[in-house]
Amino acid sequence: MEHQVINKKNRLRKQREALLRIAMYVSVGLSGALVLFLLIYIFIKGVPNLSWELVSTSPSYLTEKIGILPDILNTLYIVMATLVFVLPLGVGAAIYLTEYATNKKMVAVIEYAAETLSGIPSIIYGLVGMLLFSNHIGTCILSGALTLAIMNLPTIMRTTQESLKTVPQSYREGAFGLGAGKWRVIRSVVLPGCVDGIITGCILTVGRILGESAALLFTVGFAHALNNVVEGMFSPGATLTVALYVYAKEQGEFGVAFAIAAILMVATIVINQGAVLVKSYCEKRRNS
Repeated sequence: MEHQVINKKNRLRKQREALLRIAMYVSVGLSGALVLFLLIYIFIKGVPNLSWELVSTSPSYLTEKIGILPDILNTLYIVMATLVFVLPLGVGAAIYLTEYATNKKMVAVIEYAAETLSGIPSIIYGLVGMLLFSNHIGTCILSGALTLAIMNLPTIMRTTQESLKTVPQSYREGAFGLGAGKWRVIRSVVLPGCVDGIITGCILTVGRILGESAALLFTVGFAHALNNVVEGMFSPGATLTVALYVYAKEQGEFGVAFAIAAILMVATIVINQGAVLVKSYCEKRRNS
């Protein structure tokens, strides 16, 4: 009797495992199919509309010519400006919270605040950025970069914190035993040991910056003007995502919108693959 009960329980357990396995396979298949469908659909719609003239010229309203070169440059400007602000703040805050802070309650409060900030809708950041930066600096790339820096600060900080925690404590103790100071230990032992995680977080942050549009609608504007770096920082300018919205929603140029979407999709794939390659390279170099 007891043997039959055990066999029945084993059969039920195997049935549950089989059902869970099927559910996981279905979930993976649906997720992969959805991603593949989006890629194929965007590339089919966008690639035929791509041309050298489109990506290398500025739009002309007199001849009704469309060009996205200013939008590409504005995207590069805002990525560089955002990283200049967010990297020192995010990495520095993570180092302080992980290596220097002794008040655990304060650290817990700051971490909770960072997690809360990372879940706030981006359009709220855009509204705050418009009130804080655009009203004082003006509607320009710099205002958008400052807004995106605040938005991505929790991501950089939390990613760097988790990377710092992966460095074994014995490395620190060994360096202290050799007479190294606190900052020297962090600079020569801790940071090289977790640089792969920090770089990966930075690359993923770049991907989020490329895909942001709601916050930039409030702070950067819709201008398609071609400017150099200095002029562009203090001038309105549409990024690729904002330009996609303008061409699709305001002007009805869906061919151009899909072409921009294809460019953004390729950029996202390259960034994600770059993060994987950088992480694997740093791990191999650290283990060698």
